Parts: sequence; structure tokens; C-alpha cells
Amino acid sequence: MAVAIIPARYASTRLPGKPLVALAGKLMIERVWERVRRAKKISRVIVATDDERIIRAVAAFGGEAVMTRSEHRSGTERVAEVAATTVREGEEIFVNVQGDEPLIEPSAIDTAVEAIESDLSVPVATLAVPIAKPADIMDPNVVKVVLDFDGNALYFSRAPIPWVRDRNAPVHARHLKHLGLYAFRRAALLDFPTLPLGDLERIEQLEQLRWMENGYKIRVAETPYDSISVDVPEDVSRLEQLLRELPSA
Repeated sequence: MAVAIIPARYASTRLPGKPLVALAGKLMIERVWERVRRAKKISRVIVATDDERIIRAVAAFGGEAVMTRSEHRSGTERVAEVAATTVREGEEIFVNVQGDEPLIEPSAIDTAVEAIESDLSVPVATLAVPIAKPADIMDPNVVKVVLDFDGNALYFSRAPIPWVRDRNAPVHARHLKHLGLYAFRRAALLDFPTLPLGDLERIEQLEQLRWMENGYKIRVAETPYDSISVDVPEDVSRLEQLLRELPSA
């Protein structure tokens, strides 16, 4: 079993107050919290925030929230602070669930936890989904990942990897989209804020490259689930329509 931590900053650049945006009658953070609680591998759900308004909102719907420092550079650093200060006996696996994905699939969370539970040598696990749209391969906002034979990440990039040089070659190139959901062993998670930033992380602006540049292995499990996030105001109406179409929403 694992502890799920949902980082929830109030000061989003493109959509201020994003965790408290109403989606079809419920706050976005509440919808994420409800979906995470459905995962079979999750025993506890914590919202990690830096704003008292989010603390109060989470308490109002019966959730657990923890106040964290405002200066964290990434969601993983915020998750690490919570893992360092609120851990209970026996809690060794932590899951970082994005706070702007109100349709997160509970079974995808279970897949990430199972990937780390099944191999004691794996410090970090994450998810990827096969890319279906050719345009996504070239889109720098869609992060790609390539794997070794054991399912470990070789590299994450905004560039189209693998690059198909010879389109007539007798080989099928599989392109995988990385999903920003992670499962960590506690020791590795607590190491993260102390690790030096490398050039690759700075160039690509991808925090998972900090693990790789410091020699950590990242296991990648494939899932059919693809993420749908709320990033700009226009996404709100689109998500509300999807929620209305879901009988369980």
C-alpha cells in the first residue's frame, strides 16, 4: 500500500487558484482527491499546499491537507517535504499525483504502485502511454520517453524520441508519452531535494531528469490511460463537459 500526495499550489501562472476552480459542482482538488481514493493500492491521501484557502477547502470536504513551504521548485520537492514530516509507521511508498487531473484513472495509480512494489531495486516508477496522434510526437509539450529492455527509462525529452532516420527501415518505432505520475520509495524521495540540478534538467525543464543525471533508475510501466489536465481557463468548460458524460462523476 502507498500514500498518495497531491501537490496543490494556489498561485498558478496560467490559471490562478486552480485547485479551487469549480468543475461541474465540485472543486477541482476535491475531484482529484475522490479519484485517488478509489485506487486499491492507496491507503492515505494527503493534499500538500502552500495556501490556507486550500487547507480550509480540503478540510471542508473531509480530506487531509498539510501546509508546506512556498519556495519549492517542483511538485516532487513539495511531496518530499510531506513525506519527511507526516510519515506514519510502515509508510514507505509515496505517490505524486498531479493536482490538475480531475479525471485521473485510479487503476493507473495502482499500476505505478505495482511497478515499484514488484522490484525492490526500483527507487522510482512512473507511467507512459503509447502515442496515438502523430502530431504529438513533434509537440514539445508532450514529453516522450524511451526504455531499455527491462522497462527502465533511458531518457525523457520534449524532442521526438526515438527519431526515425530511415522511414523505410524494417522496424516499427514506438513512441511513448510520459505521464507525470510517480511512485517513490521514501528514501529516494527524501534524497530528491538534495540532488544537484544537471544541465539536462535545465535544458529540457523536466524534473525527472534530475534522477537520471544522478544515477537513479526509473521504472516505466505502460498504461492505456492518457492524462487530461486543466492548464488554462478554456480547459475548464471542456472538462465540465466530460464530467457530465461520465455516470460516476
